[in-house]
Amino acid sequence: MEAETTPQISYRPLQHFGDVLRSEYCKLRSVRSTFWALSAAVAFNVAAAALLAIFLPGHLSAHDKATIDSTRLSLGGMHLSQVAIGLLGVLVITSEYGSGMIRATLAAVPQRRLMLAAKMTVFAAAAGITGILASFAAYFTFQAFLPARDALRTALSDPGVLRAVAGGGLYLAVLGLFGLGLGAILRSSAAAVAALFGALFVPQLIVTLLPASWQDTVSPYLPMQAGAAVFSVRHEAHTLAAWAGFGVFCLYAAAALGTAYALINHRDA
Repeated sequence: MEAETTPQISYRPLQHFGDVLRSEYCKLRSVRSTFWALSAAVAFNVAAAALLAIFLPGHLSAHDKATIDSTRLSLGGMHLSQVAIGLLGVLVITSEYGSGMIRATLAAVPQRRLMLAAKMTVFAAAAGITGILASFAAYFTFQAFLPARDALRTALSDPGVLRAVAGGGLYLAVLGLFGLGLGAILRSSAAAVAALFGALFVPQLIVTLLPASWQDTVSPYLPMQAGAAVFSVRHEAHTLAAWAGFGVFCLYAAAALGTAYALINHRDA
């Protein structure tokens, strides 16, 4: 008698990861907070750009207009947009822990690190596209509302302008990933939001209490100070160059994500 052969089911990691990506994409788009957070990020940037273009030029002297970073000024809504993107990054993971849905997710995808990698990929794509759209929309809105022939006007072809505008979107995407990493570590929305914005704003306040020489040494490497370099055209004293600053900012996000990646297999859901 011939021995029965058991059919072999081939395991295709890339195909499996694609299935997990589709699942995470469906979850992200089906939650109402995603739409509102991404819409708020765009709206904050555009509204702030319009208001700054309308009201600010009349209060600036000719010297101010010649020395100010007009491109960074057009992205003045970034500080509000980062709240929306950072909050969404946290909620992408903590909402599942809070509702208990994470158990169903891990039952469907037992490979926890694969699940986390899929969440990171889907969120990075959504935040990056939205962030770049918000930055370019803000830049063009600012230019449209400026008075004709105003000294604050720039063009994307001017040195550093295209990089700075695109950099604003990249900054938002990395900040959201930073929030996602902290959310995966702390597994609590309130704690992760507090940790994210504490990391951004509190060191800035503490450094102001240090002697000036220490401020000049430390402040360029703080998260928000380093990240802001990428959407600035004019390089200021005691700040990092655009891509160097962005690299430092990415390291903060990578540290949070790496810690989350290391811990996720060693804790209960």
